[in-house]
Amino acid sequence: MDPISNKKEFDDLTANLRDLAYSYIEKYNPSKQQTKTYLLKKYLTKFQGSKTKKEITEIIENIVLNLEKNHVLNDKLYSDSKARMFFRRGYSLNKIGQSLRVKGIGQENIKLSLEKIKNEKENPDLVSAMKICKKRRIGPIRPEANRELFYKKDMGILARSGFSYDISKKVLSMTQKEFNLLIKII
Repeated sequence: MDPISNKKEFDDLTANLRDLAYSYIEKYNPSKQQTKTYLLKKYLTKFQGSKTKKEITEIIENIVLNLEKNHVLNDKLYSDSKARMFFRRGYSLNKIGQSLRVKGIGQENIKLSLEKIKNEKENPDLVSAMKICKKRRIGPIRPEANRELFYKKDMGILARSGFSYDISKKVLSMTQKEFNLLIKII
């Protein structure tokens, strides 16, 4: 093999992957792990070269480290922004943590993001459960005649959303007047 042509192939691959990374970051604002996964998938579909898996992961790792060093990628900021966005959507703290873990965020960043949410709101899970009830029109939003019939179903919806039994029970036991008063404060 000619080492000069191999170097050229290596440089072309690195430049192409770096360009793909920049365009992906510009469009989606991903985490480090999402960027690595994207670049690996792109290499497998587009370039299919003669490189080994170890060489490709090294190239991708260097690109991601360079992006992180230049403050283009930052998992801490990503974690904070996603956690706030998920909280506004009505996710429980458990579901927020799980969603961030799936995205490849480290445990320490997740913990810091959840602490920030806890410091901003007094009882964030109760607030999120109320948002889910309002969005899905369950619990206190239902007409009084149907509340007992749909209690188990409403409890299941809140449980699948990641809320504890105590919080679910507390929200579902509110009167419609109480709920409307509290939702205005939030």
